[in-house]
Amino acid sequence: MEQFFQQLTNGLAVGGIYALIALGYTMVYGVLKLINFAHGDLFTIGAYLGLTLLTSLALTDHVGGFLGIGVLALMVMGLVGIIGILLERIAYRPLRESPRLSAVVSALGASIFFQNAIMLVYGAKFYVYPQDLLPKSPVFIFGMPVPLMRILILVASVVMMISLYLFVQKTRIGTAIRAAAIDQGAARLMGIDVNRVIMIVFCIGPALGGVAGMMVGIYYGQINFTMGWNYGLKAFTAAILGGIGNIPGAMVGGLLLGVIEALGAAYISMAWKDAIAFVVLILILIVRPTGLLGERVAEKI
Repeated sequence: MEQFFQQLTNGLAVGGIYALIALGYTMVYGVLKLINFAHGDLFTIGAYLGLTLLTSLALTDHVGGFLGIGVLALMVMGLVGIIGILLERIAYRPLRESPRLSAVVSALGASIFFQNAIMLVYGAKFYVYPQDLLPKSPVFIFGMPVPLMRILILVASVVMMISLYLFVQKTRIGTAIRAAAIDQGAARLMGIDVNRVIMIVFCIGPALGGVAGMMVGIYYGQINFTMGWNYGLKAFTAAILGGIGNIPGAMVGGLLLGVIEALGAAYISMAWKDAIAFVVLILILIVRPTGLLGERVAEKI
């Protein structure tokens, strides 16, 4: 029972990271019907920026453990959000009226550019995050010890996901995002600045991916310049699993994928955990081709 509980909490923590990255994919797809293949590399940039800021500013020494990590997360989200805005302005906006394949090629080119830029700036070696950011003592839940960092990542992920959902559903900007996702032409006629909406989407999505990269660095202790490919693929899978374009679907898909991986690695085989996750994805899509919660595509009449 203890092993199951440990794997469940680990899966939920990793799934929360997948969900944060998947939200970037699903938000961009919901508005532009475009898969941002550079999103995984923005996640990597967040991991490297987090380490750079952590070591250069020593936030956890000057501000304190939890508060220092919170300030670090906000800084990473802001910087990666700015990079996401620049990516949209340079790589995607000029091609918005072009055939969709042109934007896909541009996304792949941006991914290659980011990955090689990280390698040139930081080198091809692994980097290690400091391991003394938070107390090592575990938290006991139902009498079983759970690492504090695992709980922190899960809670932070859930808080950010709920905040995003409420932002999209309850605010005027969120209403504009939903309107642009339904019909950009009609949104423009209603006075909505669609370019501004797309800019906001390309700020929020990369910001969430960037803070997820920082979380991976703190959780696992090391990062490398190719990590965005693997996590990006898993997050894209989570977005499809929940229903591409569906924000709650990306959340559910990420959490579910993380739990499936953790339990598969523990009870079947560590070497087959990725295959197990994709087999489950295929089985679910056979039953529900649009994902668990359905693809959010508006029907135009």
